[in-house]
Amino acid sequence: MAIIITDECINCGACEPECPNTAIYEAAEEWKYSDGTEITGDVILPNGKEVNADEDQEPVSDEVYYIIPDKCTECKGFHDEPQCAAVCPVDCCVPDDDHVESDEELLAKKRFLHQED
Repeated sequence: MAIIITDECINCGACEPECPNTAIYEAAEEWKYSDGTEITGDVILPNGKEVNADEDQEPVSDEVYYIIPDKCTECKGFHDEPQCAAVCPVDCCVPDDDHVESDEELLAKKRFLHQED
C-alpha cells in the first residue's frame, strides 16, 4: 500500500527530500508524474490510468505535505522501510488503507517509474 500523510503533519518538510520517487509535495504545490522519474509524455501507469507525465497536476492538499499514491512505492527496491515514516518527527506518515498494493506491485511500479527492465 502507499503511504499517506495525516493532518497531524506539522509541515516540517523532513519527508520530502527522503522520497526516492519524488512522490511527496509541499501543501498547495502542483506536481507532475515526471518529477523525479524517468517517465515522460503520454503513458499508461501500472494501474491502467492514462496520463501525460509532463502535465501539471492539482495539489492533493493545500494544508499539509502530501504523497501521490501513483508514485509511492513505500521505498521498495530502495530501502528496507518507507523513509518518510522513518524521518517524520510526529509519526504522521502512515499506511494508506485506500491504496493497498503487494510487494510485487510496488516493485513493478518502481521499475516503471524509473524505466528499469
